[in-house]
Amino acid sequence: MSADTTTEAGAPAPLPDASWELALDVVEVPEDAFLVDVDGFEGPLDLLLALARTQKVDLSRISILALVDQYLAFISSAATLRLELAADYLVMAAWLAFLKSKLLLPKEEKKGEEPTGEELAARLSFRLMRLEAMRDASAKLMTRKRLGRDVFARGEPEGARTIRETRHTAAVYDLLKAYADRRQQLVVKRVHVVRKRTVWSVKEARMRLEKLVGGIGDWTQLELFLEQYLAAPELGKTVLASSFGATLEMAREGLVELYQSEPFAPIYMRRREGSVSQGEWERIG
Repeated sequence: MSADTTTEAGAPAPLPDASWELALDVVEVPEDAFLVDVDGFEGPLDLLLALARTQKVDLSRISILALVDQYLAFISSAATLRLELAADYLVMAAWLAFLKSKLLLPKEEKKGEEPTGEELAARLSFRLMRLEAMRDASAKLMTRKRLGRDVFARGEPEGARTIRETRHTAAVYDLLKAYADRRQQLVVKRVHVVRKRTVWSVKEARMRLEKLVGGIGDWTQLELFLEQYLAAPELGKTVLASSFGATLEMAREGLVELYQSEPFAPIYMRRREGSVSQGEWERIG
C-alpha cells in the first residue's frame, strides 16, 4: 500500500466526507436499500461494503454494534421485505464485522494458510459479483412469461373414442361384375387364326387300302398298311380315323376280315377267302 493511503498503524486512511457524498451521487440507490449511518458514513450498505473493499473507508472507525442495531430496525420496519433481500444484507453486515475484527486484532505471524484481510476482501468481491449475477438471472426469469398466466398449454384431448365399422352393401351380382371387369383388364387380346389342315376322306382311304390289301392274304396289322402316311405328324389322326372307317365298310361288304384280341389292342386285317381273286383286287385297285 502507498504511504498516502495508510496510517502509521497500517490501517486505511479515511477519506473526507466529500468523497462519500460524491460516491452517493454516482451510485443509484434503490428504494428498498438498507441505509446505514455509522461514524460519519451515511448511505446504502452495498456502498459501504464496496468502499471497504477498495480501502476507501476506515473500518476501524465503524461501530459494528450500531450497524447491527440499524439492521435489526430495518428488518422490523420493512414488513414487506423480500426474504432474499434480507439475507443479502445480513451477509454483507457479517462480512463487514469480520473484516473489522481482522483489522482490529494485532498482527501475528502467519500460521499455516490463514487468509489476510486483503484476501478476504478479494473473496468477498468474488461472492458479491456472483450474487449480482444470480440476482440478474433471477430477475430475468421472473420477467418471462409464465405458464397459466401469460401463456397457456394446449388442451388435453377428450376421452371420446372413434369407432369405425365397415358395412358392405354390394350384392352377389356386384361382386361378380367387379371380378369380371378385373379379369377383362388382365386378359390379353389375341387373334385366333384358323389354319387349314389336310384331311383324308373315307373314300380316299378305302382306295389306298384296296390297293394294299389285294396282294396280302395273311393277317396284317392295320398300321403297317398306313406306315408311310403316319410318318407325317399333321396326317396321323386323319389317316387313322378315315382308314378305320374305310376298313369297317370293306368288312361289311365282305371284302376283308378284321380281328382284335381285346379292347384297344391292335387291329389285324386280311383279304377274305373267296371274296375277290388276286386279279380282281388288282383291277379294282
